[in-house]
Amino acid sequence: MSERYLALVLHAPTDLRLDEREVGPIGPGQVMVRVGMGGICGSDLHYFHHGGFGAIRVKEPMALGHEVAGTVSAVAADVTTLKVGDRVAVNPSLPCGRCQYCLEGLPNQCTDMRYFGSAMRTPHVQGAFRNLLVCEAIQCEPIGADTPMALASLAEPFAVGLHAVSRAGSLLGKRVLVSGCGPIGAMVVAAARLHGAAEIIATDVVDAPLKVVRAMGADKTHNVASEPDWTQPYARNKGQIDVMFECSGNERALRSGLDAMRPRGVVVQLGLGGDVSVPQNVIVAKELLMMGSFRFHAEFALAVRLINDKRVDLAPVITRAFGMKHAVEAFELASDRQRAMKVLIDFGSDV
Repeated sequence: MSERYLALVLHAPTDLRLDEREVGPIGPGQVMVRVGMGGICGSDLHYFHHGGFGAIRVKEPMALGHEVAGTVSAVAADVTTLKVGDRVAVNPSLPCGRCQYCLEGLPNQCTDMRYFGSAMRTPHVQGAFRNLLVCEAIQCEPIGADTPMALASLAEPFAVGLHAVSRAGSLLGKRVLVSGCGPIGAMVVAAARLHGAAEIIATDVVDAPLKVVRAMGADKTHNVASEPDWTQPYARNKGQIDVMFECSGNERALRSGLDAMRPRGVVVQLGLGGDVSVPQNVIVAKELLMMGSFRFHAEFALAVRLINDKRVDLAPVITRAFGMKHAVEAFELASDRQRAMKVLIDFGSDV
């Protein structure tokens, strides 16, 4: 008789159920992971509240989640890199390795990507919010015996922050602005601090996340809702900011940040908010370099290593963990920016 597992499955907007499913066979190169902790991401919240985002819609029941860590419980006969009992963070990204972009060294742009908990393709790629997960051994990065599972589950969003920093080029001695301080903005702050930024300024419209990013390494914070003139000291002499990471996806946040950019500064856009308009005259006159940052690849292993080596403390972003049976409550809390930053699901807890 096949082993069964419990998964957090979205059937329709706000209809999140704890479903029992059958564990599939472990194929060559694969392992089974008993999931310990998982973090609720912004994309999970979009699926939960709206059934998707943009043109991406959930068309069939789909397990959510892609930020997880756990313990290896079984391995295929040909797997030599892992053994039963190993603690691992699981990379949710599985590029094909064969398409044009994979072969060009851009696996995060893979045209046949499989990413846990994604409705971008049909059948959907089922997510990792389950107590048993079969995945490729190459998706697993070992975590230290003394690395808390909760911190290991943050490797994925931290990898997003590390990739964004890599897109910007050297931050050594630079003045950096992080606009939008949700979990990704907080991870960018941590990554920028590690990469030698001389000063990190962070902005948001809510006070609570600003307190968190100060603990993550931000030097100055501004609530732009209560400080409408916050850009004035940074806009002097054509601008004072070398690099901006725009993590909110908000047009007003981008435009105000551009006012503070110095000539030939770099703007990295992470936040997604749909179509926005930008002042071409500012971009041209200041000779600004604007670019996007999408997911990650090699940065996942780096993220795990930095967490293992305690080179970074991501604990300030963790708000609370809930057992699987209370997942809906967890999603509701994660949706409240006044009360929560990163909410976790404890897959080993019955309460």
